[in-house]
Amino acid sequence: MPLTELLDQLPAELLLIWHTHRVPILLSAVSFAALIHLTIYLRTKRTKISVSPAPSSPIEKIEIKLRPEWLPENTTLVAPELNLDNHAEDSNVVPEAPIAKVKKGPKTVKGKRKTSKKSPAPAPSFDHKVDKIQPIVFFQSLAGTTERYAAAFEKVLTEWTLGCDQASSFLEPQLQDLSYIEYDDYFITPPKTEDNIKHFYIILIPSYNIDTVLSTFLENLQETHNDFRIDTSPLNGLLGYSVFGFGDKEGWPTEEEGFCSQAREVDKWMARLTGRKRAYPLGMGDVKSDAEERLVEWRVGVQEALVEIAEGRGLGEGVPGSGDPAESDEEDIEAAEDSDSEGSNPSNNRVKKTARVDEIEDLGSMVDPSSTSSPIPIDFTSYKSTTKPSKAAPAPKEMVPTTSPTHAALTKQGYTIIGSHSGVKICRWTKSALRGRGSCYKYSFYGIASHLCMEATPSLSCSNKCVFCWRHGTNPVGTTWRWVTDAPDLIFDGITAAHYKKIKMMKGVPGVRAERFAEAMRIRHCALSLVGEPIFYPHINELLSIMHKNRISTFLVCNAQHPAQLASLIPVTQLYVSIDASNKDSLRKIDRPLHRDFWERFCACLDILRHRRFEQRTVFRLTLVKGFNMADEVRGYADLVERALPGFVEVKGVTYCGTSAAGSAGLTMQNVPFYEEVAAFVTALAEELRNRGLTYGIAAEHAHSCCVLLADSTRFQRDGKWATRIDFERFYDLYERKVQGTRVDEKGEVVGWRPEDYVGMETPEWALWGNGGFDPRDQRVWRKGKGKKDGEKEKEKDEGEVKGGNVRLVEI
Repeated sequence: MPLTELLDQLPAELLLIWHTHRVPILLSAVSFAALIHLTIYLRTKRTKISVSPAPSSPIEKIEIKLRPEWLPENTTLVAPELNLDNHAEDSNVVPEAPIAKVKKGPKTVKGKRKTSKKSPAPAPSFDHKVDKIQPIVFFQSLAGTTERYAAAFEKVLTEWTLGCDQASSFLEPQLQDLSYIEYDDYFITPPKTEDNIKHFYIILIPSYNIDTVLSTFLENLQETHNDFRIDTSPLNGLLGYSVFGFGDKEGWPTEEEGFCSQAREVDKWMARLTGRKRAYPLGMGDVKSDAEERLVEWRVGVQEALVEIAEGRGLGEGVPGSGDPAESDEEDIEAAEDSDSEGSNPSNNRVKKTARVDEIEDLGSMVDPSSTSSPIPIDFTSYKSTTKPSKAAPAPKEMVPTTSPTHAALTKQGYTIIGSHSGVKICRWTKSALRGRGSCYKYSFYGIASHLCMEATPSLSCSNKCVFCWRHGTNPVGTTWRWVTDAPDLIFDGITAAHYKKIKMMKGVPGVRAERFAEAMRIRHCALSLVGEPIFYPHINELLSIMHKNRISTFLVCNAQHPAQLASLIPVTQLYVSIDASNKDSLRKIDRPLHRDFWERFCACLDILRHRRFEQRTVFRLTLVKGFNMADEVRGYADLVERALPGFVEVKGVTYCGTSAAGSAGLTMQNVPFYEEVAAFVTALAEELRNRGLTYGIAAEHAHSCCVLLADSTRFQRDGKWATRIDFERFYDLYERKVQGTRVDEKGEVVGWRPEDYVGMETPEWALWGNGGFDPRDQRVWRKGKGKKDGEKEKEKDEGEVKGGNVRLVEI
């Protein structure tokens, strides 16, 4: 048969075979599948002779970060409550076979005890032919002196790196202020840059053995070293470091007595964090004698160390810091104890100093093998870790010790230091009012006669370093209260006694009026705005209560950096908040805050002020500094007013204190606005507020203080006339009634008062906007014969003469 015919018949034949035999074929297939399934089932039920470990698989690690500020101090985390381990409920865990012999007590470890300190990770190698050196000059400045030295140092170092033989190995030095950098970016690991760039740290710091912002930096270095989550020497990637300290031998003559003690602390902690990479010894200079000479010598030494690194010789061998230095007396003691323990009697039961445990295996080496008692339980749940056994916390220090240069400087300026952290000073306006020559703006605006007012503060410390502050470098700074705390009654008794003493010293001054001198011996008002941050004092509410009970009004000024304290503050007669800038960048430049979240704190305080605006009189105080916070910032200030809705807005031109410290902070006479400029700014601000539908108007002025007042017309006008003054007796009555609980509503709850409840008399006509603000009952005294001429208006005479309120034209 031909092939083509066979192919044509094949499909029909296959179809016939399928129809004829399909039943046997299907039965055979089903039987075969069932046989395979049965075989697999029987194999799985067979008893296993041995169990091979299953291959391990990677487990996803979840890192849980806890921010310390979320927890109260000394918080201990209990492991069971955290429920971090759920293996006990896992039914698939096969229990291990029982151990044939159980040994009581810890395993005896023979031989030399292991060291408790981990070896630092090897530092990245430096190839002097390829890698570049990036010097970074860090500085901290209190009064501007160190900043000037640091800027000059960076300039000379830059010129040297460009002109030396190894210029190709160096990048241009960077200058960093420790007040404004993020410590984590530089002092946990070296900065993240290209692989061929290696860093060298140069640190210049003032060191006066007092609490300053430098204390925060030291605490950060110590905490970084002691943090169990961070390697003991996380900065070993640096090529090296060196520290120079500026001290004062008048206050601390020798190193043993504290000369450059903080610089030595920084040097010690940097040695530990870098794995002992001190490139050149610690330099120290006395700011009152040889600081510049010592700095030059030290700079030359640092440059020689940089040359050695650039040439591939590293830090050398045998020089302090490069080989095996004794970083501190503590390390010497630890080494001596280690050597003594090798030859000591095992039966000696003395309690020895234990070292830090970094590995679980090291626990065995810490147990006395002769002991038959059960092992000492160890708590691994403590949130904080330390390198040494827990010990009693050091006693807090005094904020301003009597032997400190801070105490001497403030006393020289006329302050009387009360206790360890409070102060009082007689104001120049108090002296003026005693002689009948006029009171300050608070009398024109609110009715506070200056000779009845005491200027004081319960905290000389502040959390800002404002460029216009009169006390540059003379008052301590800090972000947390860590000092000895004096009792409120001690402070009250101290400041009142000191104030009366200063008033008595005025009785022999020519021109003092007898009636005003007698009135001044009864304090009626207290301005808590002298220096520092009064709200920082932990018992500020108790101190305010004492003043109110003595029928003394309270004008408290805060810098909008402590929202928690502001929220818990009891009502005061009038609450001020310093508003020195309208945006974050401007605030950082002019106030120079120490808090890293300063803007968030600032905004939180504004919200608190808005919430409490019906509990007490609230005031925005704007200090205008030309070139810093005036140009094109009217809208920004209007935004802040709209956010907080204060009862009043005081706008004042900055007063130049005329010291070298102010110049170092960038402030000169060019930054002091004329009164006409302040008036123009206030007019523009008032118009902007009106355009936004806010009911603020210009209420009063005090031209010779360069100060203008805006007020909420719906709250502080009576029959269309401004009533910005205060009824103080009414305030005391309301305060006493609330304290006694006599003012209750229908539900029996105590009802608070509103600022409108103690509004005083109408604002005097002479204090209103456009009338100058000087009380005609007082005698105005002009300097250099600038008296009023016949037929000439006083306002015209003032025009062009007043700058800053007391620079070109002041009352004597």
